[in-house]
This record gives sequence, structure tokens and C-alpha cells, in this order.
Amino acid sequence: MKTAKIFTLTTALLMAGAILYGFSQGDFFTQGGIIASLAWGRVTLVDIYLSFFLFSGWVVYRETSPVKSTLLIVSIMVLGSLAMGLYSYYALVQSRGDWQTFWMGKKTTAN
Repeated sequence: MKTAKIFTLTTALLMAGAILYGFSQGDFFTQGGIIASLAWGRVTLVDIYLSFFLFSGWVVYRETSPVKSTLLIVSIMVLGSLAMGLYSYYALVQSRGDWQTFWMGKKTTAN
């Protein structure tokens, strides 16, 4: 589990750095429009958002609060891998070394 924590935090930090780099070196709206105008840019966006929806499904399954789930999904859709890395790290810490709790959240106590 220690390796997973290191991996998820590293992922979040790398994505935070990439986001900061992108905003400091480019124009999000102009360059985003160019990416969206390219066939492989659109394919990449579909791929990314399908991954976001898949991960969001796990969040909805794990979390018991609809409000918390909604806020987390909005964060995932806006911040991408940064939010997913931070949420994964949070889930690892919350699980206290139990992989079943990591994957299922509080639902493990119901069964």
C-alpha cells in the first residue's frame, strides 16, 4: 500500500506541475480549440473523458454521500488526473491498509 500511496501522490504532483506549465506557457482556449479541431485531438478527448467517467463510477460506488460524489466528479472533469490522484491517495489513507476498503469504501462494513 505504501507503493500505491507514493504512486498516487506522484501522479497528482506531476499533473499539478503539467497544469501549471500549460497555463504559464500557453493559451488554454486558443490551443484547446486547435486540439479539438484535430481528429486525434478529439479521439484523445473522448479517451480521457471515458476514463473520467469510469473512475467517476468507482467514486459513486465508494462514496455514500451524493453531494460528496457530485463534488468529486466535477473535480475529476475539471482537474483530471490531478483530482483522480488525490482521491486515490485519500482512499488509500482512509482504508488503513485494507484493500477491500480501498476499493469498496464503507460498503465493506455492510456485508
